[in-house]
Amino acid sequence: MFSLSAPMIWLILLVIFILVEIATVGLLTIWFAGGALAAFFISLADFGSAVQVIVFLIVSLALVLLIRPLAQRKFNSGHIRTNAQTLIGEEAVVLEPIDNLQSKGRVMIRGQEWSARSVDDKEKFNKDDVVQVMSISGVKLMVRRPKEQ
Repeated sequence: MFSLSAPMIWLILLVIFILVEIATVGLLTIWFAGGALAAFFISLADFGSAVQVIVFLIVSLALVLLIRPLAQRKFNSGHIRTNAQTLIGEEAVVLEPIDNLQSKGRVMIRGQEWSARSVDDKEKFNKDDVVQVMSISGVKLMVRRPKEQ
C-alpha cells in the first residue's frame, strides 16, 4: 500500500490551495498556501506533525491578518466604485424624447447617457426637459417631472 510522507502531504495541500486560488481569484486561499509551504519546510527538518500543523496555522493566520489587508488595498485601489442607486432622486436632462409607448428615451446625468422611461406610461418628455430619477429598472432610469421646490 502507498503511504504519503509529511512533506508530500504539505506539497499536495500547497498545490490544492494554489489551484483553488487560481480558480477563485479572490485572495482566499493563497494565505493557506503560504502556511503549507512553511509547514513543508518544517517537515523536511523532521519536526513532528503537531509542530508542522502549528506552524501551518500560525503562518496562515499571520498572512491573513497582516498581509491580506495590504494586498486588498493594492488590488482594489484602481477600481472606481460605481453605485447607480445614488442616481435616484437626482435630476437629468432629456436627450431623446421619452415615450414609453414607443420604447424610446435617453437622458444625460452626471455626464453619462442612460436609457430612460417615464414612471407614468401616459407622460411624455421632450428634448431638453429636466426630469427626476425615481428608480432604476434594469439598465433604464425611471423618471418623472421634478417636484416643485
